[in-house]
Parts: sequence; C-alpha cells; structure tokens
Amino acid sequence: MFSSAESRYNSWVREHYRFLLRSAWALTGSRAIAEDVVQDCFAAAWRFRDQLKQAESARAWLFQIMRRNAYRYLAPGPVSIDGDELPEQAAPDAGLDEKLDVVKALARIAPIHREVLVLYYFDDMPTAQMAEALEVAPGTVLSRLARARDALKAVMTEPSAAGPTSRSEGAAAHLRKV
Repeated sequence: MFSSAESRYNSWVREHYRFLLRSAWALTGSRAIAEDVVQDCFAAAWRFRDQLKQAESARAWLFQIMRRNAYRYLAPGPVSIDGDELPEQAAPDAGLDEKLDVVKALARIAPIHREVLVLYYFDDMPTAQMAEALEVAPGTVLSRLARARDALKAVMTEPSAAGPTSRSEGAAAHLRKV
C-alpha cells in the first residue's frame, strides 16, 4: 500500500497533470518542452512536498513550481514565433484555425500577460487562487488580466498576426468564450 505522502503525490499527478501541461505548453509554446517542465515540476513537488500546508492550495502551489521551471527553459528576452511557423497540434476539429490564431497570439505577448490569460480562460482558475499561484495581490491579478486582454487584442488585430482581420476577430471572440 502507498504511504500517505505517496498517495497525496499520486493524487496531485492525477488531478493536476493536464492543467499543468496546458499551462506549460501555453507558456513555452512547445509541447515537448512543456512535458519536460511538468516532469520537473512533479519532481520538485515530491522533493518539497512538506512545504504544502493546505491541500486545497495544491493547484496554485504546483503552478508556482511549474511556472518557475518553464521560465528556466525559456531563453532570455521576448518570445516570438515566425508567421509561417505553426504550433504543435492535436487532431483537427471545427474551430482549429481560430484556436491556432489564439495560440500564436499568446506566444507573441509577454509571459506575464500570457500566464494570467491561460489561468483565467483556459484553466478557469478563480482570481484569488491566481493571486496565490502568481504570488501577487488579487488586485494585481485583475490589472494584469485587463492589460493582457488589451495586449492580446492588439496582437490579434495586427494585419500580420493571422491573416484576414475577420479571422483574427473570430479568434478573439473564441477566447472570450473559453
């Protein structure tokens, strides 16, 4: 039988792996790097498991660890991708073009903006939990979220961002729905 610490760790992996992988992928722009980041995150979580005092804070605590690991993998300086380069993708679906536009646009904004958008829209994390995960005040989360929305809107309405403006606007609408 598993010990208490092993059982808790296994439940973290089951409950938070997909969330952390999506977040790491959005932060790094690469699924391969994201998988490495998440593995490093869980290894660090195991090593420092005694630091988590409240079980309900596990998601935010794991995100903090993952975020630090993700930034270690990134080269210093702004993140950018070529207009010709497409992000890695899974099986195609009906709204794939709009989703790819959003992913491309996320890669073109500052990491500080990218992470709040990912947490809020893709992971449905409450503002208080985001503040804990990002180690900032809740008001700071709200102001970063507002600035991030403006940055994403600016990137998605640029003519070179994703082709025709109507497609970019459709992708922006898709983000609001997520």
